[in-house]
Amino acid sequence: MSTIPTNLRYAETHEWILDNGDGTVTIGITDHAQQALGDVVFVELPEVGTQLEHKQEFGVIESVKAASDLYAPVAGEILEVNEVLEDAPETLNESPYEDGWLMKVRLEDVSALDALLDADAYQAATDAED
Repeated sequence: MSTIPTNLRYAETHEWILDNGDGTVTIGITDHAQQALGDVVFVELPEVGTQLEHKQEFGVIESVKAASDLYAPVAGEILEVNEVLEDAPETLNESPYEDGWLMKVRLEDVSALDALLDADAYQAATDAED
């Protein structure tokens, strides 16, 4: 069992959210999610400048086992996507919380972070799934 970073917020759909402290967030998938997926072989992310709605589908991760949709844990504008994942999708497996981030987003509403799970609540949610 991996340690869930306590400095992040989490969505029930297994995305993590890092508050960058300037009205922007970095979003990725959790270690739990990448383990469930298995070996990631392809990642499809939206274009920079895309406006995301909360819970909107924004991309796809394909693994040797399955394809999984990604859902926006917050609303806002995509400022940057992780280009590394295009050529090295396995980065999601190797470093889900550091190098394997998906995108950076300017929040529509910073208070949206309050609705996300903390590490303990996310741990409880994943324990309930197992």
